[in-house]
Amino acid sequence: QLQVVESGGGLVQPGGSLRLSCAASGFNLDYYHIGWFRQAPGKELEEVSCIRASDGSAYYADSVKGRFTISKDNAKNTVYLQMNTLKPEDTAVYYCAGEPPHYNAFDYRCPGQHQYTYWGQGTQVTVSS
Repeated sequence: QLQVVESGGGLVQPGGSLRLSCAASGFNLDYYHIGWFRQAPGKELEEVSCIRASDGSAYYADSVKGRFTISKDNAKNTVYLQMNTLKPEDTAVYYCAGEPPHYNAFDYRCPGQHQYTYWGQGTQVTVSS
């Protein structure tokens, strides 16, 4: 069964750090688009970051640029989202999503949220003092 599972969420004080994990099973995520999204209460799903299938390059939303880092450990078949200098507005449920490569121009950009096939169950991140 192909799936992704998030972990690593929790409660952290403003200015603190967390590392989220997205573990893939049933497929080799090295060749996949992997995206991180978040949804705060009462707000729409927001794309946070992604790794593109074409070359492993990363995209970051302006709201997290310079604070979050996406990385990949192929040996563990896991993608990480390192979150530093967390702010209360980062509080949300964070989701990992995966999309196989299309072997065309699609692979040179991050898929839109409706274009991901595999979604995890989400992990709660709360930033509060």
